[in-house]
Amino acid sequence: VKLPPAGGIAVARAAQEEGADAVSAVNTFRGLAIDIEDQPDAETVRRLGLRDRRSLLGLYHGVPITKRSVMHLTRPPERIVLYQANIERICASRDELIRQIRKTVLHEIGHHFGLGEDELAALGY
Repeated sequence: VKLPPAGGIAVARAAQEEGADAVSAVNTFRGLAIDIEDQPDAETVRRLGLRDRRSLLGLYHGVPITKRSVMHLTRPPERIVLYQANIERICASRDELIRQIRKTVLHEIGHHFGLGEDELAALGY
């Protein structure tokens, strides 16, 4: 299944049109954007210690709410990156694609709220 061409909000809009309310929920967070990239770059792969760049479906860039202090009053914009090629690779249908986008966005929103990988896994994300 192919997503619309990479280009920021295009995939988010496609998912929203198909009923993926998780993507529209991101609109309620000021300063939290969704970006679309084909795959993680070499620096991201190195920094995260990934063995296979294809294994990463999304990534939260920002300071989780639980870690913020007055030292974070000025910070770069927060964003969630969805990795288009990696999501497409594991989805066999458009319905599966929409479900995976929703799951990935909710997973990354969980990081925004300070949840770790184990906590998110326990919640099904």
